[in-house]
Amino acid sequence: MEALCIALALLGLMYFAYRGWSIILIAPFFAGLAALASVFDILPVYSELYMTRLAEYVKTYYPVFLFGAVFARLMEKGGLASAVAGKIVDVLGEKRAILAVLMGCGALTYGGLSVFVVAFVMYPFGAVVFKKADIPKRLLPAALWVGIFSFAMVSLPGTPQIQNIIPSSYFQTSTWAAPGIGMFASVLFLLIGWGWVGHRARVLKAAGEGYGNHVVDGRRKRNPKIHIPWYWALLPLVLVIVINVILSNPFGWAWGFHWSADSLETLKDLHLSLLATQVGKVSAIWSISVALIISSIVAAYIGRKRFMVLDGFLPPINYAALSSGTAVLNVASGYAFGCVITAMPGFLPVTQWLVGIADSFGPLLSAVITTNIMCGITGSASGGLTIALSALGEQWAAMATAAGIPLEVLHRIVAIASVGIDPVPHCGALVTLLAICGLTHHDSYYDIAVVMALKFFVPFLCILFYMLTGIC
Repeated sequence: MEALCIALALLGLMYFAYRGWSIILIAPFFAGLAALASVFDILPVYSELYMTRLAEYVKTYYPVFLFGAVFARLMEKGGLASAVAGKIVDVLGEKRAILAVLMGCGALTYGGLSVFVVAFVMYPFGAVVFKKADIPKRLLPAALWVGIFSFAMVSLPGTPQIQNIIPSSYFQTSTWAAPGIGMFASVLFLLIGWGWVGHRARVLKAAGEGYGNHVVDGRRKRNPKIHIPWYWALLPLVLVIVINVILSNPFGWAWGFHWSADSLETLKDLHLSLLATQVGKVSAIWSISVALIISSIVAAYIGRKRFMVLDGFLPPINYAALSSGTAVLNVASGYAFGCVITAMPGFLPVTQWLVGIADSFGPLLSAVITTNIMCGITGSASGGLTIALSALGEQWAAMATAAGIPLEVLHRIVAIASVGIDPVPHCGALVTLLAICGLTHHDSYYDIAVVMALKFFVPFLCILFYMLTGIC
């Protein structure tokens, strides 16, 4: 009965999320359903387990959502994101339309913009360049997905996206963990996306299919004709990376910045229940938060003329702050639901099976399989990643240390695994991307599914790369 309730809860959450219900509303209901046949009472599970885990997630990661949303909004409304994307498309041109989309998405994502903002910004450019090159539009979502939701989000060293930050709080690593493996994975992701979409474009064009009868979407909202030079627009993106690497000091430079190990000591007398036990668990959050704040100020200054023509700085900043609350609650709700599931006695056989994989084949393989399962269940890379780490992160870390595997390697492998099978049909990011493109699952999901199947093997190849070369 316990297993049945867990299965019904998982299926119910996926079904209602796919139907458009807010996960913030339905997650606690299905968490209660999961606990229905267990030894736990429903209301204590909700108020003490579910809400505590939700609060833990918000407390730890909300600064990244908040400052990241403000930075992305200022870059978008100030015209800086469009300037950078337009320059990349112009340089590569229509003959390399697919690569232009991949690189444009990658640059904006690696620069710290919200992945959803990148989708909105890059779609008009992608549609124009695909039409000029007469590439079927139904391939555009697959190209956008690879450019936004793969190498620039989880594998490029130092990427400020939340999926690369989450493992740092479990392993006390930085966002620059295992740069060698990260670059290897980035090349694989890029080749998979470029190779498959390019192959499909050639096959479809040979069969006589072109862009199709689609309206090339541009910006329909008020868009002041104020030109931002691309090199100035690029500056805030570069600052995010530079300031982050200086503050996080991932390479242990003696002259680099070091967060004080005693930074939390003054708060211990307050007996705060969610206080981090060590600075290493929060220093990555501090570093990227400071980087985003400074870069936001620079972006606002560079785009000041556009803001003055529009409605000023306050509306986009307020909008970003409010939207960041919804975004973090969406992910935190999925995370809390997953924590309830993994805490149920009925889930113990699954946990034992996953731990058994670690005992037999090592923590890296267990981490890849577990993370993929959780991300597939939730349809979210960050949600599935946090669930996997909360359930088995400590055990993986202990096993890795005992086996002589650096925690930086575990960090990077787990992050890369989170984008294995995340674009399942009920994935919220996928539904949003298709809506932005004006396409449906029927139009474009085949190519996204093939890309998903191919990139599923990337973390396994990364493990093999590490075992054969020792490079991390």
